[in-house]
Amino acid sequence: MTAPEPEVLSAFERHLRAERGRSENTVRAYTRDVSAFLGAAGVEDDAGLRSVTLADLRGWLGSVARSGAARSTLARTSASLRTFFRWCERTGRVEQDPSLRLAAPRRHRTLPPVLTQRSAGALLEVAATAADDDDPVHLRDRAALELLYATGIRVSELTGLDVDDVDLDACVARVVGKGDKERRVPFGTPARDAVTEWLERGRPRLVVGGSGPALLLGRRGRRVDPRQVRDAVHRLLAHVPDAPDLGPHGLRHSAATHLLEGGADLRMVQELLGHASLATTQIYTHVSVDRLKRSFAQAHPRA
Repeated sequence: MTAPEPEVLSAFERHLRAERGRSENTVRAYTRDVSAFLGAAGVEDDAGLRSVTLADLRGWLGSVARSGAARSTLARTSASLRTFFRWCERTGRVEQDPSLRLAAPRRHRTLPPVLTQRSAGALLEVAATAADDDDPVHLRDRAALELLYATGIRVSELTGLDVDDVDLDACVARVVGKGDKERRVPFGTPARDAVTEWLERGRPRLVVGGSGPALLLGRRGRRVDPRQVRDAVHRLLAHVPDAPDLGPHGLRHSAATHLLEGGADLRMVQELLGHASLATTQIYTHVSVDRLKRSFAQAHPRA
């Protein structure tokens, strides 16, 4: 197998990061997808790029599918190749984009599991009870869960928060999301109280010279990582009877669903979640309707 031309991949990577403002995860995934295709196709330089045909691209997607890849992986690989060859055409590396008629398989839109409002409340009560032992990590976990549910932010956005990003007087968090886009997200009194307690009684006992401005810290005083937050969510949720086993993203789904069930406007929820497209937010309307249909079936005499 021939290694792909590193200059092409490096330039494409710079384009994704600097010009498109894509997240690091997207940059890595797109670059990896393109690198795999170029290696399999034996492309070493621009002359090799110009020889790539639609049939080559379809053949590659077929081989990825036969390897057992999920539909979501196939959709992303197709998007990676289309983005790459569109960029190649614009930068003059190819005369015509061979991916123009490259179709992507549709992803299965599954309804994300969510907590009921009662289960969400019970989870936060469990976190508060655990924090009563005055362990600074338990105080941190309570603050993390309250913020996740109150704001609907991603776990990566939570762990990226600095102390100055949280305005406890205004109850607003400054969040940096995908593509380094900044937004301000409000939160309520319970989250404010949990964060205040963490800052007053928890964080000072964990902070070390290398802690920096990180809002949430691990036991060794470094910025907490998403894995630690996921572990805390799973551990505490295990104490909530009949609740599905969710991670931090499940709390994000739950927050969005409960906002819509409470009458929030869809575009407001889109802004809070940091979705670039309203279509992404609309999946939560399906969750709410699904729950409504279940309630109807259980309660209506002619259901």
